Amino acid sequence: MRGCDSIRVHECECFAPTFIVNKIRTVVIGTGVMARYHIETMLKQQGTTEIVALCDPSPQQLTLALELFEKYDVPVPTTGLQLEPLLQEMKGELDAALIVTPHAFHLKQSVACLESGLDVLLEKPMVMNARQARKLIKVTKQTGRLLVVAFPGSLSPQIRAAVKMLREGEIGVVQSINGMAWQNWKANTANTWRQMPKLSGGGFLFDTGAHLLNTTCDLVGEDFVEVAAWLDNRGAPVDIIGTVMAKTRSGVYVTMHGCGDAFPAFASEIIVVGNKGLLRTGIWGERLEVQLAAKRAFDFRPKKVKVSASLGVWEQFLDVRAGKMENPCPPQVGLRMAKLWDAINESARQGGKPVSVK
Repeated sequence: MRGCDSIRVHECECFAPTFIVNKIRTVVIGTGVMARYHIETMLKQQGTTEIVALCDPSPQQLTLALELFEKYDVPVPTTGLQLEPLLQEMKGELDAALIVTPHAFHLKQSVACLESGLDVLLEKPMVMNARQARKLIKVTKQTGRLLVVAFPGSLSPQIRAAVKMLREGEIGVVQSINGMAWQNWKANTANTWRQMPKLSGGGFLFDTGAHLLNTTCDLVGEDFVEVAAWLDNRGAPVDIIGTVMAKTRSGVYVTMHGCGDAFPAFASEIIVVGNKGLLRTGIWGERLEVQLAAKRAFDFRPKKVKVSASLGVWEQFLDVRAGKMENPCPPQVGLRMAKLWDAINESARQGGKPVSVK
């Protein structure tokens, strides 16, 4: 484990070694609705985690977050309105950071935390574009710290199992992949930063749709070489509906569609078709089924794949940090999606003209 996360407290001829595992001292940066969801999940894992600081420029959001600590009867953490002074104040008292802020702030805040010696779990999408992604990769290497992008799909047991099955050829040679996601996102995010291009970097396909793009990339397992895309704002400041067609290096054809002006619900579907069967999952890893070819057509039935239970992205981050599993979401994954997003925007600006992924 990293740092002083564990210490040996007793060892002699009569007793087996005993370890006390210290809680991961964490600062949560951003305390909005999504952050509070993460905080409540973390407070349910008090055996491994201690939230010692919160940072948000909004006193109102901080107050709402602090109510969760009262609910779980947990000591109230230190709070700060600005990140850099808070990191300086708590130097030596933090191990990790969870960043849940508008997309435009991700790069600067991640760099500040990494350079302060913290490991980072960073909400998706990692950054705004490929240029920023390359800079963050450079800082991560320079500091030697851990950065995990909080994609619940990539971090889920379901998608990790799906990737393993695909690489092992369980459904044969992959031929095509079709993914879609829908949500009443336009109405839900009206008058928020998510529809402000300078803060969000995009609309539905870059927000909820980021899960679609990233999980599809995971399943594909190789670089895209060409992309054609169409984005429609539907009267909003950012994209609401988008369609993407893409081709991989080996010739797998992929389609992705996001609809952010749907009925009051959210759901997803990804189908991977091989020459021996198909795999069906969701962009968050919410399920996993496999259908294999049978001698008779009516025997072609889905089979649910059983995987281990998970408490979500924070638990997976801690497992990566403790060396229990490889990092499924390093910053290189963020670069992969950023390159795809850059190509999607370039093609959409040209009316759907196919462009190369750079």
